[in-house]
Amino acid sequence: MTMSILHRITGGALYVGTLLVAWWLTAAATSESYFAFVDGIVHSWFGLLVLFGFTWAMFHHLLGGIRHFIWDTGAGLEKHTASKLGWATIIGSVLLTLAVWAVYFAIG
Repeated sequence: MTMSILHRITGGALYVGTLLVAWWLTAAATSESYFAFVDGIVHSWFGLLVLFGFTWAMFHHLLGGIRHFIWDTGAGLEKHTASKLGWATIIGSVLLTLAVWAVYFAIG
């Protein structure tokens, strides 16, 4: 039940993150000064925190969708297996998020 609720919450959070990315891309197409303004917000500590959460929500929602796809095949429906898939979704989404941001800071 918790994973189902979290899957729905991350789906909603993806809307907010997508609006931020769309705003940034629109600013890039508008003018250099407006892009600098929006880019400053996106690269502030708060903007990076939102993007970090967006990255985690994206990976969590993706892995949750894969988990549901596995269940649609009829596999993994036993209680112990479903719990393992739930934990794999959480751990996998955290590890993937940390990996993406480690690469971002290593390159950036």
